[in-house]
Amino acid sequence: MAVSRYLQAGIAEQAVVGLVERVTAALPRVLSGLVFLLAAIVVVKAVLWFLRRALAGAGYGDSDVHRQFVVTVVSILLWFAVGLTFLSVVGLDGIAASLGTATGFVALGVSYALSGMIADVVSGVYLLKDPDFMPGDTVTVGDVTGDVRAIELRKTRLTVDGDTLVMANADVEKRWRKREN
Repeated sequence: MAVSRYLQAGIAEQAVVGLVERVTAALPRVLSGLVFLLAAIVVVKAVLWFLRRALAGAGYGDSDVHRQFVVTVVSILLWFAVGLTFLSVVGLDGIAASLGTATGFVALGVSYALSGMIADVVSGVYLLKDPDFMPGDTVTVGDVTGDVRAIELRKTRLTVDGDTLVMANADVEKRWRKREN
């Protein structure tokens, strides 16, 4: 019985010593991670503040929605980079690398799936900013001639012989010509 208690006390002592050694070994990495997170919070907030000011000063977009979209996308990318870097700082390089790689593959698939929509949106921005392409103008797109009724972010509406023709902005932006009356 006394031997059993002695062995149990020895096992408990070894467990406590092992725990203290592991915590002591991990403490510098955890502290480095916390310092990194504090610095990252300050830097990300500063970058986003400067971005908001720059976009507002440059007149980017006609509304706050466009500016907020850009700020949100940049914010997501920055915080994701902070998260991966934090994992690396605290010694979890393998997890950071795996998450980065998996995210890259997901982003590649999503961008491929949305490539047509992205092309329409980018073309829509160009058409909205083009002073020669305005609602009421008569234009020819390919072999169709009509009046521009509305320019939206992804599509343009033309009135052709009393009917409304909806065309993808990527197609319109590549092939349109203005008709002078």
